[in-house]
Amino acid sequence: MTEPVASASPDQPGSSAAQAQQALSLATLGPKHAADTEPYHIPEGDFAEVARSLSQQFATSAAARDLAGGTPLAERQALRQSGLLALSIPQQYGGLGANWVQTLDVVRQIATADSSLAHVFGFQHLHLATVQLFGSPAQWQPWLEKTARHRWFWGNTLNPLDKRTLATQHDGYWEFSGKKSFTSGALDSHMLVASAIDANNGQLLIGVVPTERSGIRLLHDWNNMGQRQTDSGSALFERVRVELGELLLNPGPLSTPRSTLRPLLAQLIFVHVFLGVAQGAFEQAKAYTVEEAKPWFKSDAEVASKDVHVLAMFGEFWSALEATRLLSLQAAERFEAAWQLGDAVTPAQRGEVAVAVFAAKVAASRSGLDLTSRLFEATGARATHAALRFDRFWRNLRTQTLHDPLHYKLQELGDWALNGDFPQPSFYS
Repeated sequence: MTEPVASASPDQPGSSAAQAQQALSLATLGPKHAADTEPYHIPEGDFAEVARSLSQQFATSAAARDLAGGTPLAERQALRQSGLLALSIPQQYGGLGANWVQTLDVVRQIATADSSLAHVFGFQHLHLATVQLFGSPAQWQPWLEKTARHRWFWGNTLNPLDKRTLATQHDGYWEFSGKKSFTSGALDSHMLVASAIDANNGQLLIGVVPTERSGIRLLHDWNNMGQRQTDSGSALFERVRVELGELLLNPGPLSTPRSTLRPLLAQLIFVHVFLGVAQGAFEQAKAYTVEEAKPWFKSDAEVASKDVHVLAMFGEFWSALEATRLLSLQAAERFEAAWQLGDAVTPAQRGEVAVAVFAAKVAASRSGLDLTSRLFEATGARATHAALRFDRFWRNLRTQTLHDPLHYKLQELGDWALNGDFPQPSFYS
């Protein structure tokens, strides 16, 4: 099983809220927001407090926006204004200088309120890492500086499994043409990381282009059951010009041990999104159980929060969350250590990071799906009321956990556990 490459069905929202959101998106996603060059005012190391404040803000509208779908323009603008788009950018390039443990924890914090926003925010920093891992300093240093100065949002049009976009070489430049799928965060972005297949030799080429470049059409066709505000639909590239200096060729994709850290960061972002979703679901279920749920008539407990079966379920939930949290932290710390080694990182060191990341991915996927499904057993029938939309936690997690099949992660972990063979680098491992 692989990630599908066909685009999602055309978005045909039925509610007036969805139609209003779509109209707002179409009316607003023209010229990008004016450059904002005001300095950030985040005390050093206080990233978590900013993330908590944003999460509280996002949580107030998360259920309604899940129903509406479309592009969360106000929330994306709040991320711009917060300064967190430059969170992982080193201070010498104008960023906040957070390490990967701190950056990933902010992804997790945002996911407790809204996993769609956490997804596109995590991809912001994945793209910033991609240009550093695949490109040369002469390329990525100006991009990082301009991202910090102008609060650029980066979007995704890189899907290595979708081979429908071809690259043709011309005198001094290339052209990308074709359809692309899973373009998370591309709408309302400033820059895109884009991929295409060299029409001559079949090799993957990756470049960086402005979102508003001529020939790029971002389609409003994302209408899936979960992650409904990631805008992960499709795009059309029609003879999009890509300059030689915009191609990431030195060292290029997955060409060195250091460059193969990129897929591990992508997996780590998903781990922290999954953990955040489960933690958010836990807190919602906890509050509802304490404040609203009623004990079953056969229970000896006077309140639902003292029912022995409910207590046992919450004990299971908490234990699984704590185990996942510790595995996720270990994986993030190992990734940060490998990142700091730079070009000196070895294949074996990279392999050790991969094992830690995959173990966390398995735990986060399984514990999160279990919790987000079984929380209704603890909260009771009234918790299925449509206005609460508690089902969004499961829908979001189920949608994103299918990004790449978990059983292949388990196969790679088993090969390491039994045979001592590290996972082989690919865009998904």
